[in-house]
Amino acid sequence: MTTEPDFLHRTRSSYDAIAAEYAEMFRAEPEANPLARAMLGAFAEYVADGSVVEVGSGPGRVTAHLHALGVDIRGIDLSPAMVALARRTFPGLRFDEGSMTALDIADGALGGLVAWYSVIHVPPARRPAVYAEFHRVLAPGGHLLMGFQVGDAPVRHTEAFGHEISLDFHRMMPEQVVRELEAAGFEARVRMVREAAANEPTPQAHLLARRPG
Repeated sequence: MTTEPDFLHRTRSSYDAIAAEYAEMFRAEPEANPLARAMLGAFAEYVADGSVVEVGSGPGRVTAHLHALGVDIRGIDLSPAMVALARRTFPGLRFDEGSMTALDIADGALGGLVAWYSVIHVPPARRPAVYAEFHRVLAPGGHLLMGFQVGDAPVRHTEAFGHEISLDFHRMMPEQVVRELEAAGFEARVRMVREAAANEPTPQAHLLARRPG
């Protein structure tokens, strides 16, 4: 019997506890963020002819935004509560439970993969394996889009919206992410870093990479 890594259990339990409040807090995203919309729009054009998965799809808003842009996309999330919420909110879209550490997807099956503020919960030592999994499921020429908080100091939250949680946020430096992606076989195409907004603790980064082919 395989023991689940502790970070997966804690991440799942934490998002199960705060799913409704989290979805309400970010209900205006990504429509309210013009730079995020720009990157998502560019990604949508690159993956117009392929199947796409969003890993860590949460309440489903990014998946739904890309679907509205014509992308053939479905969402995967670790949290059953998040999956159930996304299904209720967007009943015409597909959302499944799953982990980015072991995707139930055939080799080379995807034209695109989105990890929008989801790799931030993966410990640094485990990121290379996650990026290798992304590379495995993408077809040659497929694109990867990531969003993440910029920084080099992890933060653990133990309370949110009045609930007890245990959720780690691993902020990342864009240069380090590029090196790790290149080691996994990707080539970086676009890096965008913007300053923190009034309600954000750090700058934010969006990164577009491609599996060569």
